[in-house]
Amino acid sequence: MSAIADYSAREALRDGRTIEIRALRPEDREGLVSAVKRCSVQSIYRRFFGVRTEFSDKEVSFFLDIDFVDHVALVAVLEQDSKPVIIGGARFVLVEPGKAELAFAVVDEYQRLGIGAALLRHLILIGRIAGLRVFLADVMPDNSGMLRIFERSGLKYSATREPGVVHVALEFE
Repeated sequence: MSAIADYSAREALRDGRTIEIRALRPEDREGLVSAVKRCSVQSIYRRFFGVRTEFSDKEVSFFLDIDFVDHVALVAVLEQDSKPVIIGGARFVLVEPGKAELAFAVVDEYQRLGIGAALLRHLILIGRIAGLRVFLADVMPDNSGMLRIFERSGLKYSATREPGVVHVALEFE
């Protein structure tokens, strides 16, 4: 496991609150499952390209089985009632040397506060350290917020559209 396993940073949200962006940890299982349960059907559909009401133990274990080399995952954590609560997450998974696939999810009530953009900024930083050249993502065409975040990422943005999906490539320069 790399030093990225201890990754942590603070970010200010658009509404003035502060969140911690940090590496996903094995002990986050309950918080991760809880965050997914607080997402709307539409948000889950946009993330997984299908309706899901729950995930198997094997799937949850995959989400938590992070080596911080080929599979990097960050979570956005907000203090609520003096307790840390996961409100979003993002990850990249290496698909071939220099290329990684991105995925994001933010609990609905915290969308449009800058969490997705903040998570992407930190994944870009980690991706640069890891020597990545390209991030890839498949996005539903109606997910304009995510597409806008990618367009404004500071990386070279390109997209190809097919029915039901936008294939995004973000090239490191």
